[in-house]
Amino acid sequence: MSENPTRLEAFSDGVFAIAITLLILEIKVPHAEHGLWAGLAALWPSYIAFAMSFLVILIMWVSHHELMRMIERVNYPILFANGLLLLTVTFVPFPTAVLAEHLPTAEASNAVAFYCATFAVNGAVWNLLFRTMVRSGRLRPDINAETIAGVRRAYYLGLAVYVAAAVLAFVQPWLGLLLNVSLWVLWIRLGYRSRSA
Repeated sequence: MSENPTRLEAFSDGVFAIAITLLILEIKVPHAEHGLWAGLAALWPSYIAFAMSFLVILIMWVSHHELMRMIERVNYPILFANGLLLLTVTFVPFPTAVLAEHLPTAEASNAVAFYCATFAVNGAVWNLLFRTMVRSGRLRPDINAETIAGVRRAYYLGLAVYVAAAVLAFVQPWLGLLLNVSLWVLWIRLGYRSRSA
């Protein structure tokens, strides 16, 4: 089995869209017992969790688009590896809700660790998908070894940083979150195309 990646991208786009939409459902309309503005202000952990997860899913969607442009055809291993990636993406709204619920409590370190660990698992699956793509021999001919090595290094580094963020969260939750967020720069700047292309 070998086919154009268009259907894979279309399906993946739909899953990313659903995951990013589900994030807003965690933010509940506040009761106005103590005043509406006070109720809205009390939702600050939900706003932070929503914004962080929205941006990270957006960055993942762009990265996925760029990654799919590296291949000419897909096969069963790529389809299943991509499906596993989508599984981790659709899970993101749950740790986002946990983070929003527990960020202002004594359980903040556990909530942040769980949130960061989610992205460590996600990072491991990005590595699996990319390795599957490279081993399949389905990369476009203009993708050179330097580009492959650059993506591979970035994915390994990302996974290590996510694990470090999860561990750090047990000691200092806000630093764990900051370390997690720092990876946005890496993902936004990551080049998926050969310089000559």
